[in-house]
Amino acid sequence: MPYPWKAHNLGVKIIAVGRNYAEHARELGNEIPEEPVLFLKPSTAIPAESGVFVYPSFSSDVHFEVEIVLRVCKEGKSVSLENARSFYDALTVGIDFTARDLQSKLKAKGLPWEISKAFDGSAPVGRFVDVPASMPLHFSLTQNGELRQTGSTDDMLNGFDSIIHHVTKYFTLEPGDLIFTGTPAGVGPTQRGDTFEGFLGDEKLLTCVVR
Repeated sequence: MPYPWKAHNLGVKIIAVGRNYAEHARELGNEIPEEPVLFLKPSTAIPAESGVFVYPSFSSDVHFEVEIVLRVCKEGKSVSLENARSFYDALTVGIDFTARDLQSKLKAKGLPWEISKAFDGSAPVGRFVDVPASMPLHFSLTQNGELRQTGSTDDMLNGFDSIIHHVTKYFTLEPGDLIFTGTPAGVGPTQRGDTFEGFLGDEKLLTCVVR
């Protein structure tokens, strides 16, 4: 079954933040950015079948990257830091699947690397829950039952409200838009047959199988 908000808003866009955890930037040999690194995914990056990621034929080195995902609840442009919290009403965990081999080739040539990040089905997301009243938030990802990534919002270079503030300098947010807020260290390769489970604290919000 398609995700319910997609059925009502086919124009939903996904805004993602790269290098928002210092240790992840270092593990890929990237510099720590001075401001959020943004890229976009289209609505087709949400898998057509909930909980399923189809391994793309154009890559042999797809990596998983777990992230906290915010759901935008109202339109916003040039949002102040003080008002940013009112623009998202729920969150979950998602996986930013990345064709690392393709991304590396494109980066080496100085070319845009959207096709390595924004391809069809590359952004599965879990069940949304209300934004917890207390911080920090802890989240994690298992692969076939083995813990692969753990993260805490305390380690984010740019927090949720700062992301909203920065994003809306450039893009108008619309209800139903999703914001992937960055991945911690520990990303790694994916294979057909894998099962991923994503957690917020001890609560499982996402199950995703790889075909």
